[in-house]
Amino acid sequence: MHIRRIDDRISVSPQITADDIATLKAQGFTAIVNNRPEGEEAGQPAGDTIAEAAAAAGMAYHAIPITHAGFSHPQLDAMATILNETDGPILAYCRSGTRSCNLWALARAKQGGDPATLVAAGGGAGYDLSGIRPMLDALSQG
Repeated sequence: MHIRRIDDRISVSPQITADDIATLKAQGFTAIVNNRPEGEEAGQPAGDTIAEAAAAAGMAYHAIPITHAGFSHPQLDAMATILNETDGPILAYCRSGTRSCNLWALARAKQGGDPATLVAAGGGAGYDLSGIRPMLDALSQG
């Protein structure tokens, strides 16, 4: 498990397993956000399995699957709601962590976040958000 901290509210990682939940709980995470569609690749743990492990550990679990079709406003709104309403740190995951980082940045931009600050925060976690900078700019003004 390779966790990359973006800020004090959100970290992202590649795919996690149910066995990772106890470690995540011990690290202080209070919620898990799954950004992978079910069956994206062979051998991928089922979201329900991770949801059950999270519930058993007293953690919230949310699924906002992001496919290769891209991001939608309902997905951005769902992520913004989680960011705004969750007490404590959140871990979002996908196959590599990139979609999770992008979703965080787009959701924050839609809430008026400064695109340059968002790009810098993503870069600090090892993600290049320059490819979505035009969308961040448009959302932050919208």
